[in-house]
Amino acid sequence: MGPKTRILDATMLVFRRHGFRRSSIEQVAEAAGLTRQALYHHFESKEALFRAVIERVHETAIAAEDAAISEAEKAGCGLADILAAGMTARMRAFIASFDGSPHIEELYSEHLVHGHDLYQKYSALYVERLVATIARIVRKQKLALPQGLSPAEFARLVEMAVHGSKSQHPAMQPVDAFLKDMAMMVRTLCAGAVPKSQKLAANKAASSERTSRSKAGAHP
Repeated sequence: MGPKTRILDATMLVFRRHGFRRSSIEQVAEAAGLTRQALYHHFESKEALFRAVIERVHETAIAAEDAAISEAEKAGCGLADILAAGMTARMRAFIASFDGSPHIEELYSEHLVHGHDLYQKYSALYVERLVATIARIVRKQKLALPQGLSPAEFARLVEMAVHGSKSQHPAMQPVDAFLKDMAMMVRTLCAGAVPKSQKLAANKAASSERTSRSKAGAHP
């Protein structure tokens, strides 16, 4: 284990135990088994440590999402199950990073204060990756998204559903209820995604029915 990994492990332990405001460089150095001067060789401040932890949390969440999506695709799952699996894995990994800490709400709020640029960076990255996943699955499974939406438009709705779930569960707690609601909303959005052949058949049937009604109206 390299010194930076050891420091970040210790940082996470200290922040979980004391929260951001009451944690100190000295506490992290002690937990990492380093002198304060040795720690400063790698990180210049408590804020820099916190930002490094935030990046680690997001990267861990991305890895969990990738693994879940890959597994669901290999299992032959549909779009709804693939997206629900990926997003559930992502959020579960993110929550697990701070879960059990009595300071979880403070850590989430400080994450937005000291890492607002990182929040924006990873939010954009999540959407970008979600668009790519939706486009790939739609192409692979020959699906038509509801209302003729593009993958980017559909991804935006999915992310809005996630944020809506967060509004019902402050700090994403209780975890199981939050994840259940989020997955349900994602699956509901995906319910309108059907095979293109089925969509074309439905459109053809609807067009035929309209033509028949028009003819019937023209000949009373």
